[in-house]
Amino acid sequence: MITAQFLLTALVVVLVPGTGVVYTLALGLGQGPRAALWAALGCTIGIVPHLLAATLGLAAVLHTSAVLFNIVKFAGVAYLIWLAYGALRAGGALAVDPNRTREAGLRIAKRGALINILNPKLSIFFLALLPPFLSGETATATQEMVMMGGVFMAMTFGVFCLYGLFAALVRDWLLASERAMAWMSRTFAAVFGALALKLAFERA
Repeated sequence: MITAQFLLTALVVVLVPGTGVVYTLALGLGQGPRAALWAALGCTIGIVPHLLAATLGLAAVLHTSAVLFNIVKFAGVAYLIWLAYGALRAGGALAVDPNRTREAGLRIAKRGALINILNPKLSIFFLALLPPFLSGETATATQEMVMMGGVFMAMTFGVFCLYGLFAALVRDWLLASERAMAWMSRTFAAVFGALALKLAFERA
């Protein structure tokens, strides 16, 4: 059920910076507020398959199937490494460069969605997060899971937008220094590389 305890727990979870937040910050710094909002939208949409999996019980299947879990996991690792490379490459997806061509919003959103879709731990996370807040009524369990998932997604989108817009606010200052731009691109590459390494060692 939507209780104050659930809202507080969900807010804490959403506020903790993860892969989606880093991606949204990178787009806000690299391409401005519009790109940050598209990134936030994409990352939020990427939550949907995991919420559905948790609601339908598929997350339990993923948790017990080492082969399926590893397939999704290593696809996610490869994708994060590709994003890390994109932060270092001139004109790359996450490079902080004032001369780069701004991307189409749907392309930015698609990339953000894939970041979350290819993280198998999210399905298991929602399987653990949502059930403790159910009312205990079997007949309304699915409806309650969907409602809580919708609230969690709304909070995710709102918080990610704030992160992205904050990044966009300091964009002009950052673009004034070539050294700062270079270090920021390297930082994003290092962060995504570290996240890929962390995901590689995750277990179901």
